[in-house]
Amino acid sequence: MRSSKIVHIISAHAEGEVGDVIVGGVAPPPGDTIWEQSRWIERDGTLRDFVLNEPRGGVFRHVNLLVPPKDPRADAAFIIMEPEDTPPMSGSNSICVSTVLLDSGLVPMQEPVTEMVLEAPGGLVQVRAECSGGKAQRIFVENLPSYADRLDATLEVEGIGRLTVDTAYGGDSFVVVDAEALGLSLVEDEAHKIARMGVKITEAATKALPFRHPTNPDWNHYSFCLFAGPMGRDENGMRSRQAVAIRPGKVDRSPTGTALSARMALLSARGEMGPDDRLTAESLIGSTFSGRILGDAQIGDKTGIRPEISGRGWITGTHQHMLDPDDPWPRGYRLSDTWGAR
Repeated sequence: MRSSKIVHIISAHAEGEVGDVIVGGVAPPPGDTIWEQSRWIERDGTLRDFVLNEPRGGVFRHVNLLVPPKDPRADAAFIIMEPEDTPPMSGSNSICVSTVLLDSGLVPMQEPVTEMVLEAPGGLVQVRAECSGGKAQRIFVENLPSYADRLDATLEVEGIGRLTVDTAYGGDSFVVVDAEALGLSLVEDEAHKIARMGVKITEAATKALPFRHPTNPDWNHYSFCLFAGPMGRDENGMRSRQAVAIRPGKVDRSPTGTALSARMALLSARGEMGPDDRLTAESLIGSTFSGRILGDAQIGDKTGIRPEISGRGWITGTHQHMLDPDDPWPRGYRLSDTWGAR
């Protein structure tokens, strides 16, 4: 088989959401920091297109590039590539990366607990993995500091109407809506509706409720819309269903770790959740992430929280993506039947 490039990938998912990991065949991009390297990946687009576009990728796929860490405290670093964004952080992707590092032996596993530090584009995250039988059974991630931005803001969305929304940052930027107020039960059959509606809400919020991260001026838009279900309680504490619409038009199969962090920041800002509480978020497919608040955090002029999220990840296979030099679509392609209208 002839190929002008070979990219080595270990595929994984975290509670249902795909987060593949590039482990070879790609040189580290230029940049003095992981954030600068991620901006280069975003601007250049070649690697993103190669692994995310069809025929190798698809709207359902996220891919993470392992790179040498810049911070000496970190054991490994990764750059996250999502369908439309190259973001500061991702909960499901950090769980996938941690699982791949440990289950493949790239980072030595210690049973019953392995601790390591990962460097995401947005900063360092602490990882604690419960391990047994040579498998990382559950990954705990102290996510980036998170904060509530706007509470009870009014947003007009074409085709939907006037909404009351919150905005928050949980390692990525969110506009948050009440699912019940929109007539949603957050079940599998609503996935298409949630995806299309969520993209409209996200785009409207970026225009009408400008987002500005207090310490990272490069991040100035909303990535996601979080549809928050009603809050209940069980023997494990607080519990709620939730769904996240990801541009250009899909629903996260996991409960979304950055969304859980953003939601905990909002609950904390309203005095509805504290360090003694635990929140379990359930996705459309019934998978769960658990979260707790480790303490307070200061993010520039914003007061927020230190969130911890946890979930499970599994390796699903290995791949060698190749490029035949005669392939007429070296960067792949996207069609609106699955990628949405551009």
